[in-house]
Amino acid sequence: MVLDYKIAEINRIIEMAWEDRTPFEAIEYQFGIKENDVRKIMRSNLKRRSFELWRERVKGRKTKHRSTSESTRFKSADQK
Repeated sequence: MVLDYKIAEINRIIEMAWEDRTPFEAIEYQFGIKENDVRKIMRSNLKRRSFELWRERVKGRKTKHRSTSESTRFKSADQK
């Protein structure tokens, strides 16, 4: 459930969601939450305008969804 996260974890989720090259699948892998839950966290923890800007930014961004991304970034074996 979204409400069960500590402040540090919520901050990290928000940070990862703002990063252009971090796909939602990486957030799901690390925290076990789907894209819709990330949206809920963003909506409840950001100012309205900040949330709207973020949504516009990620709406059509291919790199936020691994299945549509052509990115081949290196990922260390230690990275979740």
